[in-house]
Amino acid sequence: MTEFKPQYHNDPPGISQTAFGFTLLEVMIALAVMSIVLVSVYRMHSQSLTMNAAARFYTLAPMLAQKKLVELETNSSGGFPNDSGDFGEQYPGYSWRASLSDVSSEVLGEVADDLKRIDLTVSFNGNQLSYDLRTYRFERE
Repeated sequence: MTEFKPQYHNDPPGISQTAFGFTLLEVMIALAVMSIVLVSVYRMHSQSLTMNAAARFYTLAPMLAQKKLVELETNSSGGFPNDSGDFGEQYPGYSWRASLSDVSSEVLGEVADDLKRIDLTVSFNGNQLSYDLRTYRFERE
């Protein structure tokens, strides 16, 4: 004897109650949503890596600049050198440039003749990131 299965009036002909699955349109929409989410996550990750590198540089650069300024002041005999260089293998990609110039100011008068302006620049990967330190030194001639 055959089993009787009732037909529902709402079912389209040829499709039974047990036919489950995803249509091509549903799969394409899911892939589009996933790709938008993944692109957004990738951009946030890339941005956080860039911010991390910048934060590391702006934390380390002031200490390297002060260290180099002290080295130049203590090692230079006969004046402060206009020089440049790098920080060695310990800090790859970091470089420095120092310059000394006279100060001229009408407000300071003759005192300005004894002042020297020292500019020290620490940079990373060429000039991708740069930190400038300016200080003044009083030197009687």
